[in-house]
Amino acid sequence: MRLPTDRNVFQNAWVVNDLEAAMTRWLDFYGIGPFYVLEQLNLDGTLYRGQPSELRLSVGLAQAQSVQIELIFQHSKGPSVYRDMVPEGQTGFHHVCTYTDDFAADKAYYEQAGYATAMEGGAPDGSVKFGYFDTRKDFDIFTEVISASPGILARNEMVRRASVDWDGSDPIRIITPDGWRAA
Repeated sequence: MRLPTDRNVFQNAWVVNDLEAAMTRWLDFYGIGPFYVLEQLNLDGTLYRGQPSELRLSVGLAQAQSVQIELIFQHSKGPSVYRDMVPEGQTGFHHVCTYTDDFAADKAYYEQAGYATAMEGGAPDGSVKFGYFDTRKDFDIFTEVISASPGILARNEMVRRASVDWDGSDPIRIITPDGWRAA
C-alpha cells in the first residue's frame, strides 16, 4: 500500500530540553542556520489520543539543504505526542513531516495502514490541519502530516531562502506577524 499521492519528507524534527542551547549546537557544529523561532505556541483545540489537550510549545526552524530541521521545546506539563517518545528533560529524534493537499484522505490512509492518530489539530479557521501518526512500530518515529497551505508554504520558503548563502548574521530570528526580528 502506498500513499494516494506522492509525499516527500521535507522535515526532520527533534524534541529538545533547551531550545536555545539546541539551536546553538546546530549553528556551531553544523553551520546550519539561521533558525526561525515560533515562541510560545498555544495549540488550543488539539486532540491528543482523541481527547482535548492543552499544549504549549516553542519551535526553531532552519534549513539543511533540502531538509528542514525542526527543534521542539514543550512548555506545558501534560501528556503529548512529544512526551510519548521523549521524556521531559531529554532530547531525541521524534518525527518526519510531509505535506498534504487532502488531510482527511491521508489520515484515512495512515489509519487503514494500522497507524493510530496520536495527535491532530489545526488553525481555528480550518486553513491548516496537522496530524501525528504513531508509526513507531515500523519506523521508530512518528510521522507528521501538515496542510500545504499558502501560509505554511510561505513560512517554510522564507526559512529555506534565508539559508542560501547565509553569512552567519542574525543566527536566531523570532518570527513576528510582520516577518521576523533578531533574537
